[in-house]
Amino acid sequence: MQIANRIALVTGGGSGLGEATARRLADLGAGVAVLDLGEEAAARVADEIGGLALAADVSDAEAVEAAFARIAAELGEAPRIVVNCAGIGTAARILPREGALPIGLFDRTIRINLLGTYTVLSHAARAMSALAPMDDDGARGVIVNTASVAYQDGQIGQAAYAASKGGVASLTLPAARELARFGIRVMTIAPGLFETAMSAGLPPEARAALEAGLPFPSRMGRPDEYAMLAQQIIENPLLNGEVIRIDSAVRLAPK
Repeated sequence: MQIANRIALVTGGGSGLGEATARRLADLGAGVAVLDLGEEAAARVADEIGGLALAADVSDAEAVEAAFARIAAELGEAPRIVVNCAGIGTAARILPREGALPIGLFDRTIRINLLGTYTVLSHAARAMSALAPMDDDGARGVIVNTASVAYQDGQIGQAAYAASKGGVASLTLPAARELARFGIRVMTIAPGLFETAMSAGLPPEARAALEAGLPFPSRMGRPDEYAMLAQQIIENPLLNGEVIRIDSAVRLAPK
């Protein structure tokens, strides 16, 4: 799909992978809606790229529906490109030393990472299905979700996070198969270790240990490298129903 002159929505667009993706799509000529839980973060990025700022909790169906309505009203059309980057990283053992099961944390992680992804995907599918096809293939749009290598390599303390990202990965193929008749593609990116807010607070020794375990290149990924892959997925019409790892060939150890 050509990106120039298309409408795009990037969730989690106020920072990290989402911000890099929003900036790249805007640079390529898309009209970009930047959705984030933090209103100030969304506004900062949107102002700098000439986009539309939206503040919403992706797991709140009414808020997501309202966001799609604003995009259509203010940008002239529903988004044909949706990149789901909104999510949280959590770390908690199933049996911590104090013996308390962190059910609330598990629930919150699933709600934001998995339910949030599904909520945006479902609203995107409904909006895209009403649009006119763009080409002889009948393409109407593309949805790119974000999992994590933790969906396959979940480490100790990542039960909630790995489960949420595993759900996103498992959603990919059935969603792509169902939405194929509408000309809507669904793909998922599974990032490894990236330079984001989650990794920014690591002590230097911890960071060095992590990077030493990366085969090549032996460094954390840069957010724009995620955005580059999102661009390639959007532009290549045969990429559909698959999860792509972007991870320097790393396979995470148990801890």
